[in-house]
Amino acid sequence: MYPLALWLKIGIVTLVALFAGTEGRGTDPASSAQSAKPAPCSAAEYRQYNFWVGDWDAFDVHNPTTKVARTRVDRILDGCVLREDYEGTNGAEGQSFSIYDNSRGIWHQSWVTNRGKLLVIEGKFQAGEMVLSGVDYSASERPLVRGTWKPMSGGVRETAVTSTDGGKSWKPWFDLVFRPHTKASATDDGNLIAALDTQYQAAVKKNDAATMDRILADAFVLVTGSGKTYTKADLLEEARSARIVYEHQEDSAQTVRVWGDAAVITAKLWEKGTENGKPFDYTVWFTDTYVRTATGWCYVFGQSSLPLTKIPE
Repeated sequence: MYPLALWLKIGIVTLVALFAGTEGRGTDPASSAQSAKPAPCSAAEYRQYNFWVGDWDAFDVHNPTTKVARTRVDRILDGCVLREDYEGTNGAEGQSFSIYDNSRGIWHQSWVTNRGKLLVIEGKFQAGEMVLSGVDYSASERPLVRGTWKPMSGGVRETAVTSTDGGKSWKPWFDLVFRPHTKASATDDGNLIAALDTQYQAAVKKNDAATMDRILADAFVLVTGSGKTYTKADLLEEARSARIVYEHQEDSAQTVRVWGDAAVITAKLWEKGTENGKPFDYTVWFTDTYVRTATGWCYVFGQSSLPLTKIPE
């Protein structure tokens, strides 16, 4: 073999041996450091608020049997942010976003609502409680506000207080307890809807627009046997005008059928009274449809028959 060819062969063999020797010796130090870097929001501080995560029914502490809201709290953005979705039974809706600001060692929460309200509060987890405070700029007095969340047996309690003297004195704002949301059985739902529909008929009899407003869906429609249609606004305006005075507004032969998150009521309704001073007295069959929402059952559609023929006694 010629010397040059021999030299080239030896060089190639040496290079192959060197590459083979480095294979499997480990990754680049920079790459190793990067892979060993902890994931974002993995520190224990980011989990201090986890006791509030869940699907809750909210109740006023002083009225523990009446639900005031449905609240869902979950972790989003790879567990870095705690999101609250609040739906009140009075139509109020809101969302809050909470995050642990590692650069300052504090928790930050921004709260926004369907009423145009913004509240920004900050604080720390201390003595087993999350305590956040700030200024309510949407209120005319610019009060200080302080909210406290703490785990309790079977749920979470949230207490809020306000101060208009720079924190020298505080007064209660609200006091809520969150309990795990429970779905009622079909029998329980049927009883609840029957009572709700009876409550609605009683509100119509008394021209109680506030109760009607709470039970009726915003997109509610009533279709009568004569082909007329009425919206929620129409019925509320009629109640507020008090042009109809009822002597009777009661139903009978009530039947409730529940299918999951929908329910249908059929019954006879006897209506007797005066409209603009003119008497009326008739009975109709009606069908009412209710749907389950995050804050309870809601009356979405009604249909009535023509007045039934009176049978001579």
